[in-house]
Amino acid sequence: PNNSMILVGLVLALLLIFRVKNSKRYRLPPGPTALPLIGNLPQLDKNAPFKSFIKFSETYGPVLTLYLGWQRTVVLVGYDAVKEALVDQADDFTGRGPLPFFLKATRGFGLAISNGERWRQLRRFTLTTLRDFGMGRKGMEEWIQEESKHLRARIETFKAAPFDPTFLLSRTVSNVICCLVFSQRFVYEDKQFLHLLNIISEILRFNNCPVGQLYNIFPWLMERLPGHQHTVFAQIEEIREFIRMKIQEHKETLDPSSPRDYIDCFLIRMNQEKHIPTTEFNYDNLVSTVLNLFLAGTETTSSTIRYALSVLIKYPHIQEKMQQEIDSVIGKHRCPNMEDRKSLSFTDAVIHEVQRFLDIVPFSLPHYALQDITFRGYTIPKDTVIIPLLHSVLKEEKQWATPWSFNPQHFLDQNGNFKKNPAFLPFAAGKRACVGESLARMEIFIFLVSLLQHFTFSCAEGPDSINLIPEYSSFANLPRRYQIIATPR
Repeated sequence: PNNSMILVGLVLALLLIFRVKNSKRYRLPPGPTALPLIGNLPQLDKNAPFKSFIKFSETYGPVLTLYLGWQRTVVLVGYDAVKEALVDQADDFTGRGPLPFFLKATRGFGLAISNGERWRQLRRFTLTTLRDFGMGRKGMEEWIQEESKHLRARIETFKAAPFDPTFLLSRTVSNVICCLVFSQRFVYEDKQFLHLLNIISEILRFNNCPVGQLYNIFPWLMERLPGHQHTVFAQIEEIREFIRMKIQEHKETLDPSSPRDYIDCFLIRMNQEKHIPTTEFNYDNLVSTVLNLFLAGTETTSSTIRYALSVLIKYPHIQEKMQQEIDSVIGKHRCPNMEDRKSLSFTDAVIHEVQRFLDIVPFSLPHYALQDITFRGYTIPKDTVIIPLLHSVLKEEKQWATPWSFNPQHFLDQNGNFKKNPAFLPFAAGKRACVGESLARMEIFIFLVSLLQHFTFSCAEGPDSINLIPEYSSFANLPRRYQIIATPR
């Protein structure tokens, strides 16, 4: 045992020397002293790591260096630092870190974690395809209006008895992605569909739990240990298999002159570029990008809508005021559309405040230094993970009148008209901002307005039983689940 102790001592000493040498070579942003191997992990609040980041920034300023395990990480805190990096120095900060979990799930392909040419081509293609989805039969807006009718019909079947809306909302939102990607929706009872949605929420839970975080910090170790991570990767394989099957069906029925959906557009582009050796339009990128759209587009949007319902139950006067506004602008029968948003300032303000207050991805998705970056007089060395702490932007004292309370006035001027706030960045900012932002905003708006047209929401235990503090987690803030009552109006 003595020998191995000496060996461990030597390794630690070497790591320490390496660390000291490294920080001498660069002017790194300041930060707390890190331990070898485990870095600053022991100093983080494991239920809400971002709270620890905020604490550190009070000592070390808005740009600080932490070590998560041995991964050097620079955290950007507050609107000014985040905007300066992601918007003003956008080109330096477009890198995406190789998050081990997503690297394995996507095999390194697809839009979400790629960089360079692959990322540029896939992003441009995805943005254009999402934007052009007025092509062919129905625009995205009509898909969403259509789906909102199915949602309403389903809620009516509960006849004002309490129900948990979590799964229903996941199905609703996921169907919008299915329309976009597969040009079909699934009936809410479809066994396969339900199974896939179960897996998606399982993946999100995994990324939020300690095992998932350990996987991202020590992947080589977790690959070799038994545990839940192996189950989750087997489940991801099932989703990939489902996507491969759908792509096959699309190939067999493809009509290049009228693409039906995202997969068709991608297949057409694959055909056009099959002679270009460097093309990024290949099968692997298609499978992984569809997986990205699914994972990113289901839970975040449905959790936001579910959280909005909790807010309205907690503050019945806000719900009532929204209903009055909606009744006077749209009435009770016509389906809401995006044009209506301009006339519904209060409703729009409440929706913005829901997103600000929920703060669904407090860390954003990590960025990555693809080469040395000079920022505010510091050097962020190549291969550093960069976390733009969105939480610190959405809850920043100097940007919001009452950051810690739910207050739609944050988005209204004195005449009650909607007013923007530059620090509203729930979708991040810059070149890596959420590719589905316009789709998500359309869904949240149309689904909520159409629900409020037809129902009043409450819960049996009364408004005070609703706790708006999410079940804080690391990667995403997931709202608490409640049995809610939808009374037809």
